[in-house]
Amino acid sequence: MRHLHTRTTRKARTSSTSLRRVVGALVAGLLCAAGLAVPTATAAAAAPVAATLDDGLALTPPMGFNNWNSTHCRAEFDEAMVKGIADLFVEKGLKDAGYQYVNLDDCWALPSRDANGKLVPDPVRFPGGIKAVADYVHSKGLKFGIYTSAGTKTCDSAGFPGSLGHEYSDAQQFADWGVDYLKYDNCNNQGVDAKLRYTTMRDALRATGRPIVYSICEWGTNKPWEWASDVGHLWRTTGDISDNWGSMLSILKRNLPLAPYAGPGNWNDPDMLEVGNGGMTDTEYRSHFSMWAIMAAPLLIGSDLRSATAETYDILGNREVIAVDQDPLGKQGAVVSSEGGRWVVAKEMRDGSRAVALFNESGTAQRITTTAEAVGLPTADGYTLRDLWQHRSLNTAGTISATVPAHGTVLFRAWADPQWAQHPPAVDLGLEGSPMVEAGRTATLTSTVTDLGRTTARRVSVTLTGPQGWTAKATSPTTSPALPTGHTLRTKWAVTAPQGTPTGSYDVVLRATHHSPTGIRVVSTLPLTATVVTPPPSGTSGLGDLPWLSATNGWGPVERNTSNGESAAGDGRPITLGGVVYDSGLGVHAESAVEYFTGGVCETVTADVGVDDEAGAGGTVAFEIWADGTRAASTGTLTNAMPAQPINAEVTGAQVVRLVVTDGGDGIDSDHGDWAGVRVSC
Repeated sequence: MRHLHTRTTRKARTSSTSLRRVVGALVAGLLCAAGLAVPTATAAAAAPVAATLDDGLALTPPMGFNNWNSTHCRAEFDEAMVKGIADLFVEKGLKDAGYQYVNLDDCWALPSRDANGKLVPDPVRFPGGIKAVADYVHSKGLKFGIYTSAGTKTCDSAGFPGSLGHEYSDAQQFADWGVDYLKYDNCNNQGVDAKLRYTTMRDALRATGRPIVYSICEWGTNKPWEWASDVGHLWRTTGDISDNWGSMLSILKRNLPLAPYAGPGNWNDPDMLEVGNGGMTDTEYRSHFSMWAIMAAPLLIGSDLRSATAETYDILGNREVIAVDQDPLGKQGAVVSSEGGRWVVAKEMRDGSRAVALFNESGTAQRITTTAEAVGLPTADGYTLRDLWQHRSLNTAGTISATVPAHGTVLFRAWADPQWAQHPPAVDLGLEGSPMVEAGRTATLTSTVTDLGRTTARRVSVTLTGPQGWTAKATSPTTSPALPTGHTLRTKWAVTAPQGTPTGSYDVVLRATHHSPTGIRVVSTLPLTATVVTPPPSGTSGLGDLPWLSATNGWGPVERNTSNGESAAGDGRPITLGGVVYDSGLGVHAESAVEYFTGGVCETVTADVGVDDEAGAGGTVAFEIWADGTRAASTGTLTNAMPAQPINAEVTGAQVVRLVVTDGGDGIDSDHGDWAGVRVSC
């Protein structure tokens, strides 16, 4: 069974504690004999970034391409694809933007070595051999990467040969082919100590004399950030990413706290980019790219650029965002605040500026605010605020704020600037009131335009537009001749969706125009979502049968009245907890959130919850029920070994009920959760 994708569920977890201790002691002895320090928990906490490889490689996070997320082991992964990607790097300006590595993942070899124990390239996929492909990539002024595993076989079920026991031979073969980058996975590792396996390959790569960037891909299982700074140039901190919001969010949360361990030549790796693969919206992909950049993460494109959209190229090619990732100071962004899913992450830059991400985890637009002081900038008369997606500079008196769309990120670069006055003042657009509308009934919303700048915003105007057939009528002024610093134009709107409008989400756009004191015109746009809702019926209803406002899931879609199953819609099985089968409920996978409109007319939500039996021995999850912004009920961490647990929540008066499943704190591998028999009483 695959829970994230083919590779994730074959994580080798068979090593016993005693074996780890024995081999760990052996590694410690070897390190001490070599004059190398053995990291301890105390030492790591005091100085997380210790010795480094000091070979001049990966001084900024590696940028390039890896085929796995778009092709896995399918037939389209071949020589033509790899060469085509190299061509597009040059033609589309990605090479000039900083992307340089074109990397192969699993399935490039035959399942067996030759009579001399050498790896053999698949002659169907790579008829010219690997060296010919590497030579082609090099001819474009790019670098070439390859993949294998620190085990007897790689991670694909076909069982391609891994490098455990063949490290020196394989490393020399890679060097002879012209490899510049090695991704070294963790499958079929036979329980051998991770430090020993990865250090052996480090030494083998060194012995070749060829400079090769070394990517440790052991999924964060043994906390490589605590010991691998002198072993590899980057290390995976999590399990594999998949192309959905829940997976990206879970990985982001696990990687953010590791900021102290990153620096030139040593990078936390939250896995490759999914931008352009189709499982998320463009807004979510911009968040994905923004947050990887502010975390100083490797930027390895995971989509097939031969069929990529213009929007995908715009995201991947945003040089101002790339500059945040590639800043030579090498700082990973640190969390400033994260209340209510409203994240502020700030990254110190070499020139003294700060990159600031305002990231909205939630499913509705949120105003996210911080200050120049909070992100580490010195006191100044004014600051320049550069919007890295809108590509414009504004001035601020010190507030850094924006209303951020659902799952969106506003990415700024801010600095104390004596020339702040040459830029127009920053303004923040917002919307007060819940953007939920019952068809045929008028809802009242209030838009806000607030001057955050040191200078006055002049000739301010605002509009609100909805879908065709909707009305949005202003019932208070929509213009102001001047907004001084800190002042707000509030406009009330009567919004009506036509009678008969189907339940669902609809695009609404808030747009404001203002001018600087010198006459520079600035147009600001805030895309929003209005939801047409219907109150639930009186009595008790199964939530598996009612329409939801929104649903996010860590693997595949949320399933109605079945388990989560695999990644495709409708592939769930009967919900089963501890051998007990339920005929209704929701099948989810952490990280997951499902929201329902209850309109203030419901009283209780009840369910049996746990890890579905289909997860096998894996899976750790925790369940929460939220009533509007208050957590009304929660479980502790639940495992597959535990029977179903009841959960009951009082939700009287709540407009929205949210069912949340988190990963139990250890990543989302096998985290199939069931809201078995979940019901709401209204």
